[in-house]
Amino acid sequence: MGFPLLSAHLITEHVGASLAPGLMICLMRPRTWEGPGRKPPSFEIGEKRFYQNVSISQGEGGFEINLDHRKLRTPQGKLFTVPSEALAIAVATEWDSQQDTIKMYTMHLTTLCNTSLDNPTQRDKDQLIRAAVKFLDTDTVCYRVEEPETLVELQRNEWDPVISWAERRYGVEIGSSTSITGPSIPARTREVMVSHLASYNMWALQGIEFVVTQLKSLVLTLGLMDLHLTVEQAVLLSRLEEEYQIQKWGNIEWAHDYELQELRARTAAGTLFVHLCSESTAIKHKLLQG
Repeated sequence: MGFPLLSAHLITEHVGASLAPGLMICLMRPRTWEGPGRKPPSFEIGEKRFYQNVSISQGEGGFEINLDHRKLRTPQGKLFTVPSEALAIAVATEWDSQQDTIKMYTMHLTTLCNTSLDNPTQRDKDQLIRAAVKFLDTDTVCYRVEEPETLVELQRNEWDPVISWAERRYGVEIGSSTSITGPSIPARTREVMVSHLASYNMWALQGIEFVVTQLKSLVLTLGLMDLHLTVEQAVLLSRLEEEYQIQKWGNIEWAHDYELQELRARTAAGTLFVHLCSESTAIKHKLLQG
């Protein structure tokens, strides 16, 4: 059974209008390395596409991905099964989007599923939660510069509202600091964050930690999960100082564009993964076509 790309309407319906644009970029547009005089790096050279059709089917352990008549498996050889139909559709879309060559580095949802199924680092739920909360100690939006004044003001104007939102949303204190040691995060704040993250399942927590490591910020990640921020907003906020320096001193345009696009794609994929792993109901629409 052939597989159509996930439509903008369905993405919007299941993850919210604020996330849909970034997620569509992640799913519909495999990234390429472009630039004057640039050759594709070695990681862009992948296996030749060996399948014609992608489909999903429901098995005893969840939803499976079929490449023609072959069932997809993880790097450790486990049957590739996901807990929700929506996630299976999104993963199948990644595989269907591949052209002549399979470029695994563009397939972030597949990679996150593999990590959740194989758990190569053998971490349990508590370890995943504490790894995410630990980012509060070095959270991007909490570290401030003392000069120049233009950057100080930019950080204050752009980051303070996000911190204020998080403090109100979770009833905690976070703050910011210009000290090299960062802000002093109260123990209660950590406890509240641990308790909140514990409400997510293991699969969703893998996605949350993935997004946190991309943005280097738990605060921005929570803003994404609560639909307070769009993918584009969160990415730009995580790169605020870098974008400031680029505007001031210039940059190598193609390299900057590539890095920004990749960060958006990874962040969008991780955010989509969390939302689809947190779904309690299956998509009711007919998505597969012959």
